[in-house]
Amino acid sequence: MPLASLLLAVPVVAVAAAAGQVSRDMDAQAAAALKDSVVQAAVQCYAVEGAYPESVDYLEQNYGLHINHKRYIVSYSAFASNVMPDVQVLEK
Repeated sequence: MPLASLLLAVPVVAVAAAAGQVSRDMDAQAAAALKDSVVQAAVQCYAVEGAYPESVDYLEQNYGLHINHKRYIVSYSAFASNVMPDVQVLEK
C-alpha cells in the first residue's frame, strides 16, 4: 500500500513543480512585454516630438501606456532628450 501511495504522489509533485515554473515564466514574459511597451512608447514619442520624454508618467498621459503600478515598478532613467532612456521593469 505505501508503494502505491508513493507512485501516486510522484506525478502530483511533478505537476505542481511544473505549474510553478510555468507561472514564473509567464511573470517574466509579462515584465518583458511591459518593458517593450515602455520602450516602444518612448520611441514613438521621440518620432513624433523629436525628444524622449523625461518620465514614464508623460508616456502614460500622452501615449496610452498602461502600467499596473500595484504589480510592477518601472525604472525610467532619462539622461538627455536625444538619448534613449534606460528602462527596467521589476515585479513587486
